[in-house]
Parts: sequence; structure tokens; C-alpha cells
Amino acid sequence: MPSSHTPRRIASLQPSATVILAAVGELDRLIACTKYCADVVPEVAAHPRITLADSWTANAEQIISAKPDLVIAAVPYQEKAVIEILKSGARFLGLAPKTLADIYQDIAIIAGSVGASTRGEEVIVGMQQGIEMIRARVAGLARPKVFCEEWGKPLIASQAWVAELVEASGGEFLGAPGRQISVEEVAQMDPDILIAAWCGAGDRVPLEKIVADRNWQETRAARTSRVYCIRDEHLNTPAPTLLRGLEALAVAIHPDLFAGTEGIRQITSALSSTAVNLLF
Repeated sequence: MPSSHTPRRIASLQPSATVILAAVGELDRLIACTKYCADVVPEVAAHPRITLADSWTANAEQIISAKPDLVIAAVPYQEKAVIEILKSGARFLGLAPKTLADIYQDIAIIAGSVGASTRGEEVIVGMQQGIEMIRARVAGLARPKVFCEEWGKPLIASQAWVAELVEASGGEFLGAPGRQISVEEVAQMDPDILIAAWCGAGDRVPLEKIVADRNWQETRAARTSRVYCIRDEHLNTPAPTLLRGLEALAVAIHPDLFAGTEGIRQITSALSSTAVNLLF
């Protein structure tokens, strides 16, 4: 693709798009992004960039003032936000991944749009190889039952790509990915492992409180202190960042096989918890 045809001023309303731009070596094209992008791409803070509202709360006037030639955002979120993006008149690339295959395709599309297709393919292969390395290490082992949630009120199971990562890490994902579920249903499934990765909460999920408030003290996970918080950015950012989430899942599911990693915190009892934040 001729360089004159590639966008030079990109506005990212989604952290995953910012991660992908960084991974393919094209972060210099990013002229505007959300405040959340720096949580997953610290380099964003090194050079001043215009701060925009995210995919949930997009604002046409903000986008117009940044003068991007491409806006990348996630859909479907708020219909009003999509309308605001379209009102800006900028070219719009909307992402709506559900599976790992969707994420690989998003990487290829973004990389292609900035003339970095070869680097995009390298990033995809690197993700696939990282996942397969974990899968090979857990092959043939017992598969504990894992309930992983992306939100607490209402209780919502994590997305399909997280379910795929749980399976690759040697666990059995419980519930329907991305769907609401009752606390009673989870208790009946009696998971061996409970994992909370709430959107926007970082690593601040109150593990002991949710176990007590939901009456999960008698689940196998609570009785054996296998209740974890994994950083939101590591599991809910559909981008190469997921490899960090994969490492954390592997530690939670097979701690005897994998050393500690950053971004995971473990409860020590149903009533109190202690942070576990070991370096990988």
C-alpha cells in the first residue's frame, strides 16, 4: 500500500487498537486516544496526545478538533457514541471481536491500514505461538472447572476469547461467555477456581467481599483459597496484551507448573485476602 494512502493521524477510542498500533511499530501515527490507553501502552504518556472520550461516550466535536484521518473504535456499544463518531466525518474502523480469530483479524486489518501487514502477521504468529506453548505444557493434565467473570453487578461471564484462553491454560470454562448468570447458578456449578477480571477495575476487585456477599464460601474454590483477581487490562483488552492474561490464567489453573506472574492477586481465605504479585 503506498504510504500516501495510509492514515497519518489516527484517533483511537479503544485501548486494544492502541496496543495493536504499538505492537506493529506504528504508534507515531496516534495523535489522539483515551485516558485508558496509557494503562496498556505506557509509551502513550511519553508524547503529548489529545485525550478523547472512549467508544462508550464518543464526542463528535472532540474528534473533529483532533483532525484525524482515521478513527478506530469498538462497536456495538452505545448507539449514540457510534452516531457521534459518524457525525465527525472521519473515516471509521469499528471493531467487535468475540473470539481469538476475530482478534487476529483485527490485528491484520489495523496493520494493513497503516502499511505494516508483514509486522501484523508476525504479531499474530507470536500470539498463536505463545498460546500453543502453554497449551502443550498442560496437555494431558486434569482440567479444573473455572468461572471467570468480567463484571460483578450484574454478574457476567468473561468473553469468548477468555474462554479460549482458559481452555488453552488447562481449565474448563464454566457458563456461557459474555452472558449474564446468577450467583446461584455459579454456586451450583461449584467451580474449582474463581477468577474476577472486572472491566475498568484494574486489579481492585474486592475478592473477599464478593465471596461473602454471594454466599460462595462453600464453593470448592473458596474452601481451597483458589479465588483470584486478574488485571482487567490483561484479559479484557483484545490485543497482544492477552498473552499476559494467559500467563496469569496458567498460574491460577496450574500453580504447580507455572511460576508467579504480575497482574494476579489471590485470596487467602473466604474472609480476608492477601495480594500475590510475583514477577514472572
